[in-house]
Amino acid sequence: MVSTEDSGALTGAGSAGVAGGGALTGAGSFDLDGAWQLDERVSIRPERFGALLYHFGTRRLSFLKNQILLDVVRGLAAQPTARAACAQAGVSAAELPSYRAALATLAASRMICRRST
Repeated sequence: MVSTEDSGALTGAGSAGVAGGGALTGAGSFDLDGAWQLDERVSIRPERFGALLYHFGTRRLSFLKNQILLDVVRGLAAQPTARAACAQAGVSAAELPSYRAALATLAASRMICRRST
């Protein structure tokens, strides 16, 4: 399963939300067609399971549980949309809902943010 973990508690698609940022639309779905990037205050530490993300502003820690999700996050700034970053990382159409949920959680925890296009 693709997900992120904040402060030791597993978060799922239904618990993600962003106030005022317009990151989530409808019933909690992440805007895959928007332009996103890693927040400039976030540091990535690759690990064999994926990576650790640390946000120096919020002092939150998130775990990326596989290499593909790490590739998606790293590719966000270089791709026009989150959907394109997923495709570039090799995320299949069947896997996309899980990756969307993980990205929604990262947006809710301010690990990633909208990017001006």
